[in-house]
Amino acid sequence: MDASAINTEFLSARATLVSQKPSAESRAGLVALHDKWVRDLAGLAGLGDMNAALVAVGGYGRSELCAGSDLDIMLLHHQDESPAKVKAAADLIFYAIWDSGIKLDHSVRDIAQARKMAADDVKVALGVLDVRNIFGNEELVEQLRSRVLADWRAMANQRLPELHALSQTRRENIGELTHLLEPDLKEAYGGLRDVTILRAIAASWLTDIDHQPVKAAAEHLLNVRDALHRMTSKSSDRLMMQEQQQVADILGYETDDELLKSVYFSGRAIVSATDLAWHRINRLTDKPKFFKRIGGAKNDRTPLAHGVVVQDDEVVLARDADVLEDPVLPLRAAAAAAQAGLPLSPATVETLVRTSGPLPTPWTAEVRDALVSLLGSGKPAIRIWEALDNAGYFEKLFPHWDVIRAAPQRNALHIYTVDRHSIECAVQAAALARDVRRPDLLLVAALFHDIGKARGGDHCNKGAELMVDIAAHLGFNSEDSDVLITLVREHLLLPETATRRDLEDPATISLVAEAVGNQEILSLLHNLTIADSKATAPGIWNDWKERLIAELVARTDALLAGDALPVSHGVLAQFPDTIADTFIEVQPADVGVVIKVATSDRIGLLSAVAGVLSLSRLEVRSADIDTKDGIAYQVWKVIPQFGDAPESDLISLNIRRALSDLGWVRERIAQLQPAISRHRGYVPPAPRVKIISQASERATVVEVRAHDAPALLHKVTDALANLDVSILSAHVSTLGSEVVDALYLQNSHGEMLNEAEQQLVVADLLAAVTDSE
Repeated sequence: MDASAINTEFLSARATLVSQKPSAESRAGLVALHDKWVRDLAGLAGLGDMNAALVAVGGYGRSELCAGSDLDIMLLHHQDESPAKVKAAADLIFYAIWDSGIKLDHSVRDIAQARKMAADDVKVALGVLDVRNIFGNEELVEQLRSRVLADWRAMANQRLPELHALSQTRRENIGELTHLLEPDLKEAYGGLRDVTILRAIAASWLTDIDHQPVKAAAEHLLNVRDALHRMTSKSSDRLMMQEQQQVADILGYETDDELLKSVYFSGRAIVSATDLAWHRINRLTDKPKFFKRIGGAKNDRTPLAHGVVVQDDEVVLARDADVLEDPVLPLRAAAAAAQAGLPLSPATVETLVRTSGPLPTPWTAEVRDALVSLLGSGKPAIRIWEALDNAGYFEKLFPHWDVIRAAPQRNALHIYTVDRHSIECAVQAAALARDVRRPDLLLVAALFHDIGKARGGDHCNKGAELMVDIAAHLGFNSEDSDVLITLVREHLLLPETATRRDLEDPATISLVAEAVGNQEILSLLHNLTIADSKATAPGIWNDWKERLIAELVARTDALLAGDALPVSHGVLAQFPDTIADTFIEVQPADVGVVIKVATSDRIGLLSAVAGVLSLSRLEVRSADIDTKDGIAYQVWKVIPQFGDAPESDLISLNIRRALSDLGWVRERIAQLQPAISRHRGYVPPAPRVKIISQASERATVVEVRAHDAPALLHKVTDALANLDVSILSAHVSTLGSEVVDALYLQNSHGEMLNEAEQQLVVADLLAAVTDSE
């Protein structure tokens, strides 16, 4: 049988195998089939008559082939073997594999060359550590295996820090598998790459971890990866959103969210094991010349808390600890470990979760104090929390926690799952604990502020309903429970009001004051807002938002105290005291450009400036507009759609031209609309336009919510200009791909809109944003 016939037989059998549901068994069959194929080719090439072997390395060496995996093969030969014979055999084998269409990563090495490559490149070393003989001289392969392992162990003090640095770079650049909306199953931290690294760490003989949870997690990720390969007929490892439901169908999940949850749980097991392994390696290699191997002398057991001690830089149970008789011990141990910045040992976690007795219901002050102490420890709490959560502790501890556990957030602003975001919020709140009278209420509210998510409907109101049960379960009295319920229900009040409402309008301040009720809740809510924003994603908390919320809080606090409202430091405060003529300032900012415009107010002014920004390919991230004494003041924060922003002088020149000829922009937008339209591969949610009643005492407030699109704000404001409606003030923000515009409107008589005018405005604005979609 020649190579072509061998390939035909192989490809036919392979097509049958890859049509099966992904499983460890189907992958084992795939590996066995590839091994037979490669052996047949090696035999045809005469490799059996040579002092050589064909070996699998990397994923193929680990027998982890998925439908789209590359074959990673080395032709290993003795250094005295004939180069011509080696080349002829390699050409026949490798060209036959290429002819089949299977992707191949190949090399030809003798033992010395293979060792040198592994010594020079830690990634090569990882692949060669998993060497597996397919065909040929087993003794030669065993020599390579033993020598590479010996080299790896001898150089562990150099290689493992290098490997750790590469892992941390992946963590920073790609992110953690545990919460990415489009996770890279291989390269994300906590993915299959880290499973390989854990095996390499174990091979160093420096330390080891329990591999059973990791093995189960890796098998699941391989199933998902295999399903992705089979569905896409590609070798991609990134699980894109448009592919998730089909992969879920292949694996038997009802929804793509269930699939993502399963990926997150697997990632959490791998992250936990990897973090612990690096903690142990770092402890052992603090002094690189002096290694402590597994089974070395144990450190003394140092008391840390009642029933809890430190041993070998990990927190373990004291010898006389009785978990069954001391149900608070798990939370106490967790708090002590977090406060000390040390991990709980895996054996301790398993013992605590498996044998701990039930907590009293409602909780006692001792139990609440342990929880608050854990949350108040800051960033170290995350590692401790996730170790216990991986063991299923917290879903047994808190009512309603199971629904948000590992729940994806399909929201461009959020980078974490719902539960991880909640823990991150508590971590941020811990840094603000000294700014409030009741830090315990702040921390508990931070933990549960999003408990209403993943259930459908308004998560704020749903969360407040659930908080009634949770607060009672945690043993808070009725007064404290009411505070927690209010904080959960109103946790979006301050950012939404500050960025979408006119802070100089007394009605705005009155609505906030009525919602919070007193100054203490206002203070707690202010700090919860800061923590929530910082825990969402980098850049969500910025100077602009901080200033607006601080002003809203100050004015609301004054109203609650019965004092005169402080002078506003809003839009007008960013301009010179006197505007003699049109004022335009374009300045670069940390991100994008800040544009300030002040000129005599008139219908269509806002539309003209918005149109210029669109024509300049500048995306509006936020805008605040106000009018006083016939002058309109505008502050825009914009970023270029791509590349660099136009020169400041050019932006300023075009704004001046638009202000002198309001119709010029409308004509240019109409001419260029096809070129500036944004093409999408999906249909966004329907836009929404509604009147916000009682939001102002001087104007009618309309809120526009839509998917961002080029020239959207221009079209919205142009529609108002065509209706002869004045924009008294405006608060515009773009949150990810969603636009939220709050517009304060008056009719041509300087009055609030009547009902007929309101209906006309809503209809025309809805038509404008629908056209932009």
